[in-house]
Amino acid sequence: MESENKKQTEIPTAEGIASAARKVSKKGHPPVHLWDPPFCGNLDIRIARDGTWYYLGTPIGRFELVKLFSSILRKDEDKYFLVTPAEKVGIKVDDAPFVAVDFSVVGSGNNQTLIFETHVGDTVKLNNENPLRVTIDQNSGEPKPYIHIRSGLEALIDRKSFYRLIEICSIKTHDKEEWFGICSNKNFFPIILASELS
Repeated sequence: MESENKKQTEIPTAEGIASAARKVSKKGHPPVHLWDPPFCGNLDIRIARDGTWYYLGTPIGRFELVKLFSSILRKDEDKYFLVTPAEKVGIKVDDAPFVAVDFSVVGSGNNQTLIFETHVGDTVKLNNENPLRVTIDQNSGEPKPYIHIRSGLEALIDRKSFYRLIEICSIKTHDKEEWFGICSNKNFFPIILASELS
């Protein structure tokens, strides 16, 4: 009986989670938001600010494995988990779980739509469902831009992409104030008050 209880409380391995993920990730993203498995503890997996995944302190070098894990990632409140139908394990995320490494522009002006791509190959349109969010880093004072990817998961927009984004921004009236921001999918996403532009 004691050994049976011990077995039930064992934390799953990364290999076991990957095996379960392969079964549910045949096409697209599994419906992790619908699953309610028991919490099985924390795994020593960390996603660094640059999007690198680490297991036991070592970078996971296989892109396919990182993509697989990213497909079963879920955020509950302010914590991150890898979720299968049978297991839920906690992991650490330094900033955002994804990095937006590029974007393309379809159309122009007020009719343009920006499509962002993450480091694991996800693509999303910048729109009301996947908005832009910009915070200011308290240490450096620099902007930290994010785009929503899915189900509360965001991507930090990398520096080169953000600089490209800034180049096509414009000033528009938003909430009765002049803002510097970007148009996409017939929406305007404010970045900074026009009066604060240096």
